[in-house]
Amino acid sequence: MAAVDPAVTDAPAVALPGLARALVSAGKLGQKAAEDVHKKSQANRTRFIAELTGSGAVSASDLAHTMSTAFGAPLLDLEAIDLARLPKGLLDTKICQDYRVVVLSKRNNRLIVATADPSDSQAAEKIKFATQLGVDWIIAEYDKLSKMVEAHATTATQEMDSIIGDDFEFDDASMESAVVDEEQAGPSEVEDAPVVKFLHKMLLDAFTMRASDLHFEPYETTYRVRFRVDGELREIASPPVAIKDKLASRIKVISRMDISEKRVPQDGRMKLKVGPDRVIDFRVSTLPTLFGEKIVIRILDPSSARLGVDALGYDPVEKERLLSAVQRPYGMVLVTGPTGSGKTVSLYTCLNLLNKPGVNISTAEDPSEINMPGVNQVNVNEKAGLTFAAALKSFLRQDPDVIMVGEIRDLETADIAIKAAQTGHLVLSTLHTNDAPTTLTRMRNMGIAPFNIASSVILITAQRLARRLCPNCKAPADIPHETLLDAGFKDEEVDGSWTPYRPVGCSMCNNGYKGRVGIYQVMPITDEIQRIILKDGSAMEIAEQAKSEGVNSLRVSGLNKVRLGITSLEEVLGCTNE
Repeated sequence: MAAVDPAVTDAPAVALPGLARALVSAGKLGQKAAEDVHKKSQANRTRFIAELTGSGAVSASDLAHTMSTAFGAPLLDLEAIDLARLPKGLLDTKICQDYRVVVLSKRNNRLIVATADPSDSQAAEKIKFATQLGVDWIIAEYDKLSKMVEAHATTATQEMDSIIGDDFEFDDASMESAVVDEEQAGPSEVEDAPVVKFLHKMLLDAFTMRASDLHFEPYETTYRVRFRVDGELREIASPPVAIKDKLASRIKVISRMDISEKRVPQDGRMKLKVGPDRVIDFRVSTLPTLFGEKIVIRILDPSSARLGVDALGYDPVEKERLLSAVQRPYGMVLVTGPTGSGKTVSLYTCLNLLNKPGVNISTAEDPSEINMPGVNQVNVNEKAGLTFAAALKSFLRQDPDVIMVGEIRDLETADIAIKAAQTGHLVLSTLHTNDAPTTLTRMRNMGIAPFNIASSVILITAQRLARRLCPNCKAPADIPHETLLDAGFKDEEVDGSWTPYRPVGCSMCNNGYKGRVGIYQVMPITDEIQRIILKDGSAMEIAEQAKSEGVNSLRVSGLNKVRLGITSLEEVLGCTNE
């Protein structure tokens, strides 16, 4: 279907994609806004249309109607399509996921394909090359299209069955000999292996479902794969138990681990290209169990650190306290919380604010999770003697302005970090404690003198991640007055001026939730709190003083999110305590 490019007559300052030019020409998007979205998409290595709809600059409905008019293509409501009746096997699932397209039908030597961006010539060429068929575009709304792409993708278990077949069996003698290093194997040996295809499918599915972790778990007679989506583990596939050793070896090969070592835990990293211009890092950890090696793969998305403080969910007062602390020339800022509570993203968001040409930033982590250009990142290597303490000592000889320590684990590391904070450096680090006040007593128990704590620490933020209610399906919740009071609301706050919401569940979310939001306790170390520390006061005394100074506890901060309709009461009660 021929399409006329409705580009603006004047050449823009930035070479905008066809979609952006069409929107500018139609008056749906300003030139400056289009350039900003384009720059952001390039910086985040995402597609323009994803950044555009994600930013809310143009709604999916407006975009679809504009594209239909501009390119003279029919507009289709995908909700009227029966998913089961769509043709299967005409186009590779990966192409559909990469370019967000759905094949609706085939007519003679042409495919009828639904898209939200008919200007995407790269997608058209990719489809033509893969199918040897022409392409006729049908316009659909981007959000509905994304849902259909995910729903139409073959489930992991079905994919495994089709790849492996009933005769996929191998014995112990053949396992080791079948594992070949990618650098030594030919392309067909690497790419055609059933295990390779299954692993690739799992990684792509995890990325599409916005999972944070993949768990490959062997048992005596079963093998399961689980994804952690929005903080909740769910079983995705149950491949044959015979695949466990080959899959573990494959993951080790591409993560540069020792495939012959199965008795001790190992750590590694790998990359996967998930789109034409986007690469995702994965952190890999193996653990020997009774029936094989359990493997956990964490998805590391560098763009999460560039979202900005506003995207993390800080209240205005909390945000102001944090920004004020990280702009100080020296001192220590600590982020606390359990594993998986978003501490690394918070730290890198602060580093992103500080990352300027005139600032020397060094980080020591185990290992570095997010790659940030302009920051000198060091991976701790205990076996080689490169500990956190050794890295910190080296940093101090390299004229640093900002130092980030992945975690303060021992007294030696804490002592060096505190001395750095006392001698003109800004130090950012993490600790595993329940809340902000107990962090100070935890440091005291590590053997750090009260004077050193009081003179170096300038702010502590404790955090949790709560699941965010799906805005599409959340519904008002009928919660008794007494239950709200028991949860921690004050009597004057339960005045009927706001409505609590509950999860419902729809095709756009996971059981009523979509994404997560941070719950924070941001506690500056004031003069009064310093006096309590110097007197070796308890965490309870520090908490009382912080409360009198307007510092909300994690529970109160979570309840504020309930009042705003961001999350549910049960979610806050589940991840905080009083």
